[in-house]
Amino acid sequence: MPSAGGGMELTMAYIYEEPSRTFSEFLLVPGYSGVNCTPANVSLRCPLVRFKNGETPSLQMNIPLVSAIMQAVSDDKMAVALAKEGGVSFIFCSQSIEEQAAMVARVKSYKAGFVTSDSNIRPDATLRDIIALKEKTGHSTIAVTDDGTSSGRLLGIVASRDYRVSRMTGDERVAEFMTPIEKLVTAPASTALHEANDIIWEHKLNALPIIDENGHLLYMVFRKDYESHKENPLELLDDDKKYVVGAGINTRDYAERIPALMEAGADIFCIDSSEGYTEWQKLTLEWARQHYGDKIKIGAGNVVDADGFRFLADCGADFVKVGIGGGAICITREQKGIGRGQATAVIEVARARDEYFAETGIYVPICSDGGIVHDYHMALALAMGADFLMLGRYFARFDEAPSMRVSVGGSYMKEYWGEGSSRARNWQRYDLGGSDKLTFEEGVDSYVPYAGGIKENIALTLGKVRSTMCNCGAVTLAELQKRARLTLVSATSIVESGAHDVVLKENTLNV
Repeated sequence: MPSAGGGMELTMAYIYEEPSRTFSEFLLVPGYSGVNCTPANVSLRCPLVRFKNGETPSLQMNIPLVSAIMQAVSDDKMAVALAKEGGVSFIFCSQSIEEQAAMVARVKSYKAGFVTSDSNIRPDATLRDIIALKEKTGHSTIAVTDDGTSSGRLLGIVASRDYRVSRMTGDERVAEFMTPIEKLVTAPASTALHEANDIIWEHKLNALPIIDENGHLLYMVFRKDYESHKENPLELLDDDKKYVVGAGINTRDYAERIPALMEAGADIFCIDSSEGYTEWQKLTLEWARQHYGDKIKIGAGNVVDADGFRFLADCGADFVKVGIGGGAICITREQKGIGRGQATAVIEVARARDEYFAETGIYVPICSDGGIVHDYHMALALAMGADFLMLGRYFARFDEAPSMRVSVGGSYMKEYWGEGSSRARNWQRYDLGGSDKLTFEEGVDSYVPYAGGIKENIALTLGKVRSTMCNCGAVTLAELQKRARLTLVSATSIVESGAHDVVLKENTLNV
């Protein structure tokens, strides 16, 4: 092309010699497995935020899975369910600041050793008010206080056993059927959590009120929380025994959104953007550090190469998200021709992360986002260097996802739509400094097959990952990345990977 001086300067785009590849183009080659290399011994613990060499990350997960920052995936219900399994949800930010903060607050108050009661009522309220409050909060144990607040003087408790809707009119006053404080077992403010649990078991209680010296309600301790921990040994809790929860933010209203989410209790943030190698993300990260220092934990992305990773790492990102155009509902590649095969992107960024660590002594975790079709792809992504995975379609299939379950052609499905679809209209995610609207779609509106509850599905999926790790001779993710050997597969061997040259019984008719 002509140069500024009038001469001719021949230039052309840089072209990579190797094609970008997807996870389905690779297989893991088994390695030596010792007698101790069993699925039961495998740890999937992984870092969530940056840390210095020799230090322990301030935030870690017990499983390498986070749920995507999407309307159809991550709300407070999903956040609680995934935290119980040891992962983290990033509650979607394509909603008002107030609504998102309220979701975060509900997660933080859902589970703790000592819970601030969110179901409170005055003694002069009616049974009809009790029923309405139960429907609103979902909680059947309601504290009766003199002023109807969570810190009022405790007068009694209303539980499901205290009334029968079918035999009452609804006009009865709470004071008439509540269990009064004289008949309640309570504990003082000095009570430790293990002491509270002992009291609960000794007196066969479902809930134990904690009150101060003046009789004001401080907290509730619930039997179900103790039992929940026993059922979910990997649950991810903060220092106050509350569930860890993440929140998405954008590069437009972060100055208003971050403070509200911090106040609500968010443990970690992630910039929700289709492309992270931008000054917009740098400005967002700089603002966060200026106002909160190292107190705030914030990931950034998405990128697909070493340059993008190093840029965000230098800007102070706590983790870097990898992947453009590989999501099941994403059409960025066909709309704009932008993206890269997910396997190639993860491999290059993981190499850049390790080089950055060698140079600076700072380890910045990477999150693989997109491209996961089969469960074994998760093991491949982790072997290629991903510290953890962000999943949308995978989680959208479950009961805990906020989308509707519908019947399509006789089969149950869950609705699943992209943030770049006309349904979500999350223009901030695709913002390049233009008008405040979504000019064209980069996502679709779709269905995914309904799969049931999250607990049994994650158990099955991660059971496969643990088994794969043992085949590679690894019982930790660090060992997997060190010992894994990957081989490219041909089109023919991909066909060979599945059932072939047989007639499956499920496809035959009984004659």
